Amino acid sequence: MNSTWKSSETIWRNPDRIFEVEVKKRVHVCRLRLNIELNCIEMEDNGYVLLSSCRVYSVRAKSTSHKMDNEVFMSFTLYSTLLILKMYLLAIITGQIRLRKKAFANPEDAMRHGGVEFFREDPDVERYRRAHRNDMENIFPFLFLGAIYSVLDPNPTIARTHFRIFFLCRVIHTAAYVLALKAPTRSVAYSIAQLPCFSMALQILFAVSSYW
Repeated sequence: MNSTWKSSETIWRNPDRIFEVEVKKRVHVCRLRLNIELNCIEMEDNGYVLLSSCRVYSVRAKSTSHKMDNEVFMSFTLYSTLLILKMYLLAIITGQIRLRKKAFANPEDAMRHGGVEFFREDPDVERYRRAHRNDMENIFPFLFLGAIYSVLDPNPTIARTHFRIFFLCRVIHTAAYVLALKAPTRSVAYSIAQLPCFSMALQILFAVSSYW
């Protein structure tokens, strides 16, 4: 967001002399909503006339810079987006395996690709489906908890640690699921990913407990 500095003058006139007062205001060159108060006052008693006084008393910038001030929320947005992209990728891979294995969940799809005999289940397809379902069961609650937790003004380093642990554990969990890694890799990743979620939930409850 570009910004410039402009000057405005408030001039007091007297029969003998002129006082000039320069007021510097920072003007943001972006989409701004300005609340401007204009005053035109004559002060005849003291012999001075205030020709014009323009005071900008509220500037609310409808710009992305204000929204990006919340470092915690931006970190949450990063990891949340990566998790959602991972879910999309898993869904796409599941569909491709269905086509390759010719194992369709609906008879009309099976008829289109060779016959009703392909209306069946396949172990690989089901493994990817279970991994995707597990993602939905865990990532959606994280999105809710993380969004509320971000507005509680937590420590940015601690908050980022919460988000990063959950993200890494969910990636490991998915890899362990689809690659059939040796147990208990998947269970450990799942369990560790729950810790930041429980931590955020407890902090949220503590913050709103006074509204009981």
